[in-house]
Amino acid sequence: MGANVANWTDGRPGDVPSGLRRIATLTVHTSPLDQPGTGDAGGLNVYVVEVAKRLAAAGVEVEMFTRATASDLPPVVELAPGVLVRHLVAGPFEGLAKEELPAQLCALTTGVLRAEAARPPGYYDLIHSHYWLSGQVGWLAKDRWGVPLVHTAHTLAKVKNDQLADGDRPEPKARIIGEEQVVAEADHLVANTTVEAGDLITRYGADPSRVSVVEPGVDLQTFRPSSAGCERTVRRRSRRQLGLPEHGQVVAFVGRIQPLKAPDVLLRAAADLAARDPELAGQLTVVIVGGPSGSGMDRPAALMELAAALGLADSIRFLPPLPPETLADLYRAADLVAVPSYSESFGLVALEAQACGTPVVAAAVGGLVTAVRDGHSGLLVPGHEPAQWSAAFAGLLRAPTRLAELARGAVDHARDFSWDRTAAGLLAVYGGAMAQRQAQRQADQPVGAVAW
Repeated sequence: MGANVANWTDGRPGDVPSGLRRIATLTVHTSPLDQPGTGDAGGLNVYVVEVAKRLAAAGVEVEMFTRATASDLPPVVELAPGVLVRHLVAGPFEGLAKEELPAQLCALTTGVLRAEAARPPGYYDLIHSHYWLSGQVGWLAKDRWGVPLVHTAHTLAKVKNDQLADGDRPEPKARIIGEEQVVAEADHLVANTTVEAGDLITRYGADPSRVSVVEPGVDLQTFRPSSAGCERTVRRRSRRQLGLPEHGQVVAFVGRIQPLKAPDVLLRAAADLAARDPELAGQLTVVIVGGPSGSGMDRPAALMELAAALGLADSIRFLPPLPPETLADLYRAADLVAVPSYSESFGLVALEAQACGTPVVAAAVGGLVTAVRDGHSGLLVPGHEPAQWSAAFAGLLRAPTRLAELARGAVDHARDFSWDRTAAGLLAVYGGAMAQRQAQRQADQPVGAVAW
């Protein structure tokens, strides 16, 4: 029996389940207010913010719980109308790595429970936890409050450990155990793709009837292509604004700089291209957008050192994480966007780039096989060998007609995804979880008892 596969295509928020007034969203290890692209902030942050805004617009209040990372943060911040971010004090405000947060689970859980205890009974109708650390907190809160727990893993330790980059650290056994516990205790699990759903079922023993696939989306208002006939003008203007060469070709990487995301594969592919096709390589600029994260924090300048060692210093540009509007300009400035990750639960960067009309060359792993339609919106590379990647780049950069076809396909493919569609899928999952919880309450009711 397979997972439930969502297929909401009308792009409108779904019906709000009866009795769903307020959701507690748990994202304790990374703040919705953080800039994606550095530290622990990435696609998960984008996901929870975009979904929360749309749930609030549909009439469901969202209160998001995260760990405070500075002493001057206010206890509560309004992120958008109907969306609050609550800061939990747990451990030192700064200098605490994600890997050290399990020691703060008691403090984080206490903060969540105290917030509810200060409210009237039944204040939260449902909990949605994101990442395994939040799932651990949600597991206790759902029993205390008597409400359903919906959980989204976003990444899975067993999958990551099977696809480690050279020299990267495996996820610890404690995380694997923690994930197994959350999978067993959550009322419902939301997977980003059918691949992730399969991993939950086969690797973690999840009940298929409690797993639903709800694909992430993209902000199609911010990430959009240039107007027809204006592509070259927009590209040159965007490159000028970003300090990139107006002429020649640009391949971009956007994401946290860590071994898992494999930006080094892009640099090594550029070096391979220089050896095989010096003329094309001489016209190429590689742009790396993001900040060090995870095990990449051990040597934050390692990628710059690699570029110098490969003789690429003059053709590589490093940019800090960019806000959405500027990031959209970067996508439109590029001829290709590379996503060479060893593991991705989905790959929002790939979707954002395609929505801007830029084809993507991505590793054929995890959710990227869904985010990129091979041969239509980009290319999927079956490995991480630099020669494979340089051949893919050369094949497209020397074929402008084919590149233009993929650009059109990229826009077409991205249209199938929106955050409204994601929110509609989640509302359906929430309704099912609440109905199941209510049915269980009735089944547990003693014969002859009156249900209040």
